[in-house]
Amino acid sequence: MKIDYKETTSDLISRINIHDQFGARNIDDWMLETLTLEEGLTILDAACGSGKQCASFYTTLNGNCNITGGDVSDELLAKARQLSTENDQNIDFVSLDFNKPFKFKDNTFDLISCCFAIYYSVDIPFTIREMHRVLKPGGRLFTTGPMPENKMEFYEIIKKATNKSIPPMPGSSRYASEILDAIKNTFSKVDVEIFENPLTFPTAEPFLEYTRASLSEDRKLWGDFFTEKDSFIDVMNAIADVANKKIEKEGKIVMTKVVGGFIATK
Repeated sequence: MKIDYKETTSDLISRINIHDQFGARNIDDWMLETLTLEEGLTILDAACGSGKQCASFYTTLNGNCNITGGDVSDELLAKARQLSTENDQNIDFVSLDFNKPFKFKDNTFDLISCCFAIYYSVDIPFTIREMHRVLKPGGRLFTTGPMPENKMEFYEIIKKATNKSIPPMPGSSRYASEILDAIKNTFSKVDVEIFENPLTFPTAEPFLEYTRASLSEDRKLWGDFFTEKDSFIDVMNAIADVANKKIEKEGKIVMTKVVGGFIATK
């Protein structure tokens, strides 16, 4: 029986926490420096997840902003609303499927952010055109996603452990090519910024936790690697063996995140 390894809120938060704990740089700081936000903005965070980016914008702008977070996952939206309430942040969270027409009027937002999600769109040009439509003239779209060089060590360890070829990833295989081209075809100006963040793991455990959460997130892509619970465990055990041997030999595992930030102006 095919096991549906569905990403949960805990998977997402686990990966975010690992980035924060073991990374050399903070991607939130980089994004804020890259965008140079001003108070009074009207912002849409498309595919907002548990609301982390919305909260960062809200804090940076001292609450002097109008932020809407949209996501297709009811579970993640519930978590986002909970955190917003706990932090006393006035953020509106709504259901948003960027494979469907956005339920916003033309020329509504000053900024749309879409962090690590645009590559899950079924029809990239359609989604980008919708983002363009609801942006004000002069408004900006900011997307982030993995570049082709992203976390090569991660894939090398999995490949060595399984003796299988790594399937094309929805992000790194499309982001710097198909998606960037579609943005350039829609917007008047596009700038590309690169963020590199080496994650250094002194032991195998956090690397394995990151791997488990990542395989869960992209479960459909890894279908040839595991088809049921026991085979998933077998794959993780094989990866653990390779990771531990690398730790014994080199004293650490360094996995470098390479992220592209595309800033498109309407």
